[in-house]
Amino acid sequence: MQMPQVRGRLTPDRPLNDLTWLRVGGPADWFFQPADLADLQAFLAAIDPSVPVFPMGVGSNLIVRDGGIRAVVIRLGRGFNGVEIDGNRVTAGVAALDAQVAKRAGAAGLDLTFLRTIPGSIGGAVRMNAGCYGTYVADVFVSARAVTRAGEVVTLTADDLNFRYRQTDLPEGWVLVDATFEAAKGDPEALDARMADQVARRDATQPTRDRSAGSTFRNPAGFSSTGRDDDTHELKAWKVIDDAGLRGARRGGAQMSEKHSNFMINTGDATADDLESLGEDVRKRVYDSSGITLEWEIMRVGDAAPTGSI
Repeated sequence: MQMPQVRGRLTPDRPLNDLTWLRVGGPADWFFQPADLADLQAFLAAIDPSVPVFPMGVGSNLIVRDGGIRAVVIRLGRGFNGVEIDGNRVTAGVAALDAQVAKRAGAAGLDLTFLRTIPGSIGGAVRMNAGCYGTYVADVFVSARAVTRAGEVVTLTADDLNFRYRQTDLPEGWVLVDATFEAAKGDPEALDARMADQVARRDATQPTRDRSAGSTFRNPAGFSSTGRDDDTHELKAWKVIDDAGLRGARRGGAQMSEKHSNFMINTGDATADDLESLGEDVRKRVYDSSGITLEWEIMRVGDAAPTGSI
């Protein structure tokens, strides 16, 4: 397939396993790292509209299947990770890490502390309406910019994205480039202390030293159409997994963590198939024991490996 000239890096058959937190995955047909916004626009305007495009963040909430991705994978890096603060608004490039944005905002006396313990980058946080401690991206979102498949830069509002629990309506193949949030003011020292407490609580309850992709499944109940949880009626995924006797369950090199049973980990030699198959085993056994259907929170993309190739 003929690809347009670019100023960034365009690599054929690029393995993706080293770019996901779970360290699994086959190659992308093409892997594009644009030099800047103009390079991204020109590339998207030039490629055939029928060629699939998959924007990829830091791979924190992703399983790339062993056969790889039949698409152009676009990963934004340097040049898309800036953070600017103007009054009580924070504009962050999509490659900026959630934790870094929280810390930069906190130092300026702005409360985006809920982002501190969310793994990943701002692009994924917007795309999935990430949330923690009762606050979601939707609660602080002002606008975002994206590049369309025609190479045009458009501004998206909350109405355009239609935020819901762990999902939005970003059109297929559009690439987010930055987002603006409006944050409440706070004392920098108090915000820093709150974030330190959040990190300590996370490290005490989650397998942060293992290869995982955060929560494997969405909490199965207690969420409204606005994407906000109801702590009174919320049913936790880890609890129904525990009740089914699946804490520590294994398949190949994949395991449901002993520390937090809604975290799937790569113990060292897992394939993407091990991980996804374990997840499906858990879904079936939870359904058999409780009648509850767990929904994946981890995104799974790409093709299975050909039989006998793993």
